Amino acid sequence: MCLKERIAIRPGMEVTDLPTPVLLMDLDGMERNLLRMATFFRASRLGLRPHFKAHQVFSLAKRQIEFGAIGLTCARLDQAEALVHQGIDNILVANEIAGASKIAHFVDLSRRAPVIVAVDNSKVVCDMATLAGEWKQELNVVVDVDVRLGRCGVKPGVAALSLAKLVLEKGLRFRGLMGYEGQVPLPPGPEKDRVVRQALSRLADTKTMLEGEGIGVEIVSCGGTSDFSIAAQCPGITEIQAGSYLLMDSAYIPFAPEFESTLSILATVISKTPGERIVVDAGCRAMSGENGLPSVKGLLGLRAKALHIEHTVVEITDPAVAIEVGDKIEMWVHFLDQTLGLHNHIYGVRRGQVEEVLKIENSSSG
Repeated sequence: MCLKERIAIRPGMEVTDLPTPVLLMDLDGMERNLLRMATFFRASRLGLRPHFKAHQVFSLAKRQIEFGAIGLTCARLDQAEALVHQGIDNILVANEIAGASKIAHFVDLSRRAPVIVAVDNSKVVCDMATLAGEWKQELNVVVDVDVRLGRCGVKPGVAALSLAKLVLEKGLRFRGLMGYEGQVPLPPGPEKDRVVRQALSRLADTKTMLEGEGIGVEIVSCGGTSDFSIAAQCPGITEIQAGSYLLMDSAYIPFAPEFESTLSILATVISKTPGERIVVDAGCRAMSGENGLPSVKGLLGLRAKALHIEHTVVEITDPAVAIEVGDKIEMWVHFLDQTLGLHNHIYGVRRGQVEEVLKIENSSSG
């Protein structure tokens, strides 16, 4: 039994009393992010469909819905099914599925909720129709268009039109188009604006082509936290899939500076070499270093130097910094997606106390 299981973390506990390492969320910051995005979309003609993978917490998903989100975006069918069980059924699986077992899962789920799945392959469309049989008209799909990222999706224009026609020919329910332009790693400015608009013009042009052929396009889904405000101004777009805005990580802040980091890892100093370094008891089993090293929250004079399995080596850059063995410090989460997968819970904190214990639904199946 691990330390966190022996010491049950409950609301009302002081943060300084928590066993380490542990994943914390600043509730005030999260709520400001939630309100900031909700306020933007209240004044917009578009819908917000947040990405569940950016937090993987049912209660946070429900808060997003309460604040005006039209539904949720998922990466996997198991996530969609779990949300349906929670009473959220306006779900887009913004990813391809393939193979009989996945398609059968989609068919079964579609009999309970109008879940939408992205397609970019004619064989998959045919397999869906065959395996669904008389239920094929219950299968909601969007055609995924490769507008910039070079990952999944058919080419814009004729290829997307052909696949949409096949969806209709096979008796599935065609709902529209999806195109993920990818995180645009540019600070706000003219160049970012140009890149996003150029990518999403391919999606808008494809919508126009389909409508010219008499095919109704109800949904045009795209965008993310780094470019939501630009995407919202692009013609033809109906909804935005922003996700990271709610919790954020320190790596994303330069590209979406209107939001704030909320996630940190609480760690204990277990070793100190005076004037050189400290070592804390949180390494890459507690936080991801894939996109770079974490930074120390709220303490100047300390800089992460190396992330090991169970340790982070932190350089002392100011000998006057007050830090000793046994002290607890927080490290900003630098890459939230992978860090979430390392934990079972997020502990929501406010004014130095645990206020909420949030379970992370990080199943790897489906």
